[in-house]
Amino acid sequence: MAICGGFHDGNIHDLLESRCVDTRHDANRSLQMHSSLVQRLSHEKELEGHQGCVNAIAWNSSGSLLISGSDDTRVNIWSYSRRKLLHSIDTGHSANIFCTKFVPETSDELVVSGAGDREVRLFNLSRLDGRGTEENAIPPSALFQCHTGRVKKLAVEVGNPNVVWSACEDGTLRQHDFREGNSCPPAGSPQQECRSVLLDLRSGSKKSLTDPPKGVLALKSCDISSTRPHLIVVGGSDAFARLYDRRMLPPLTSCRKKMAPPPCVNYFCPMHLSDRGRSSLHLTHVTFSPNGEEVLLSYSGEHVYLMNVNSGGNVMKYTAADVSKLTTFTAWPNGVEMQPTVTKNYPHHLAASQLEKCQNIMQFAEASLREGTNYYHGIEACSEVLDGHWQVIEPALRLECLCTRAALLLKRKWKNDVHMAIRDCQRARMIDTSSVRPLYYMSEALSQLGKHKEALEFALSAQCLSPSDPKLEERVQDIKQRLAAAEAEKNNKVTNGAPRSEPRGARVLSLGDILFRSEANSDASQDGPRSEREESDYDEEMEVDFETSISGDEGRDVESNVLHGSLNLRIHRRGDSYRETASTNDSCGSPSSSSQNDKILYQPEAVIDMKQRYVGHCNVGTDIKQASFLGQRGEYVASGSDDGRWFIWEKRTGRLIKMLLGDEAVVNCVQCHPFDCVVATSGIDNTIKIWTPSAPVVAGVAAGPETADVLVAMENNERRLIHNREFILPIEILERFRMHESAECAQS
Repeated sequence: MAICGGFHDGNIHDLLESRCVDTRHDANRSLQMHSSLVQRLSHEKELEGHQGCVNAIAWNSSGSLLISGSDDTRVNIWSYSRRKLLHSIDTGHSANIFCTKFVPETSDELVVSGAGDREVRLFNLSRLDGRGTEENAIPPSALFQCHTGRVKKLAVEVGNPNVVWSACEDGTLRQHDFREGNSCPPAGSPQQECRSVLLDLRSGSKKSLTDPPKGVLALKSCDISSTRPHLIVVGGSDAFARLYDRRMLPPLTSCRKKMAPPPCVNYFCPMHLSDRGRSSLHLTHVTFSPNGEEVLLSYSGEHVYLMNVNSGGNVMKYTAADVSKLTTFTAWPNGVEMQPTVTKNYPHHLAASQLEKCQNIMQFAEASLREGTNYYHGIEACSEVLDGHWQVIEPALRLECLCTRAALLLKRKWKNDVHMAIRDCQRARMIDTSSVRPLYYMSEALSQLGKHKEALEFALSAQCLSPSDPKLEERVQDIKQRLAAAEAEKNNKVTNGAPRSEPRGARVLSLGDILFRSEANSDASQDGPRSEREESDYDEEMEVDFETSISGDEGRDVESNVLHGSLNLRIHRRGDSYRETASTNDSCGSPSSSSQNDKILYQPEAVIDMKQRYVGHCNVGTDIKQASFLGQRGEYVASGSDDGRWFIWEKRTGRLIKMLLGDEAVVNCVQCHPFDCVVATSGIDNTIKIWTPSAPVVAGVAAGPETADVLVAMENNERRLIHNREFILPIEILERFRMHESAECAQS
């Protein structure tokens, strides 16, 4: 599948030889997810034992056991060596289990679960000794009922058997210490005074980088660094992941008093997502890399992104001003990077061979652009050169490679390809500001985004550098025509007058309009001017939160993109607290809402930008979709997908390495074994799949789907991401929404 060059992990023979030469080299870590093994991953075993969707899976620290949680409200314990169900615990949860973990340093006797019934439950497996798999009703050793929303993720600290953390859609991250008590009363009860809130983000959600935190940040995921356990990362119902240092946080508080969001160490968000202002854009999963130096973010309706944890060195950290500068023409000093290439630790003959290899790869990429076909592999070829050989190639080849990849991205037009092209054009301009190609492609990219004025500036600048180029003259005239058409349309609207808005009581909106009003069918409409409705105050907007439960005989028609199953609907005005949260805050109230002066005085934080993007999968149908690192060194990245497949990419280059069919509908969870080249996956099916490197090798290549099939699957997924307004919901849900809105209008 990765046709543009070999892999960067060498061959197994050399790794084994290195054990005798370099005792510091851990060959086992290198071999665990070696490329030759990853390419041979195939389905080995299906674990049966649940009666509903399997929403959570996790290995114990030694890899001898696997734990799973399901819609059937059971937690199952599986033997890795025997691939067999050991225990099936009737947890007593009254709603779907979304997360479950082994508690460290407890001899794998303590397990914890969190569910949609707002509860966190602790179980002692030693109470099951001598029982069969059917005798499984044991009371919880601890029961925490202090959350007011669905518990979506649990986190544990390596070496700490006493504490578990829970991330919840009520906007709080709680710290449960088993030494301080084994229960707490339900949320809202008069005696509820448990002080377990570590992070109060009930007023921490941001619409965009420039907006102050204001709404409830419904937490979807959290993770604790295994190398620096004082660091914790959280993600939820906006575009920004947040990194906190637990040592710098205030003392634990009660939920009765809503606190201002504490300052975080770092924000993480790809720059092109930081100013969208879309209420539907949110994270479904965040996780640290095995060495704790990187974080992986998975977005609903978006791609998977890799970020550096620390902001020093070459890590790009941007502000709101940088976002606007990215699309504004600025004259730079010529040849910022036009100096001889400095190769690091490359002998001359090796550097020469690497350079020749890169030139050959670039010939393939340029042919893809010239012939107008095979854009995907042309982009992959450029990425191989840029991400794998940047230190070897000359600046001129870097410039050529960046411009070629930008052109291919603009031709392919997958989601956010235009933003990736803008990044490449900016990097190319830094190499040589006298080059016409970066300016030309920058102009084309901005035109695709509907930014015609900015596009014209770049086109005119390119024309100044090459006045006799007819292609540039044609581009300038084309942009001028588009600009004139846009101005005429705007003036026509002003002349005719905008249609008067209907009174609130008479307004009837479709559910699709409410759910996806800020989504768009193309990058151009996503990044164009915001409507008056999108720029209105929070308390004038409507939001719909919805959740799905698909289990048993219910399912999803993947081809028609229709969701079948039960659907719970919660409707509230943006800016209002969840009703459950509000009922627990009557005594102290909530912080005063930000005034217009507060908004003017607000200084947006700097944010760490992406370092790599992973594309091809689809994440729109569920909000528990994981993206994970594979192996002890995290050389590969994997994610489930709404098409029933799961995908593996090379972390450094973003190349797709493997695509596997793992579910009849949706794969949500992907978890790598701690030490072996083994992966467990789960999703809408009632089973867990175990994957091992057992595929046969034919003519030196692991058997698998044809390249054409892979491209078709990826293109279908990209269409779903771009056109996710077309996600069809049952008509009765629309009727329920209209009835709710009519009742609300009658009350007002």
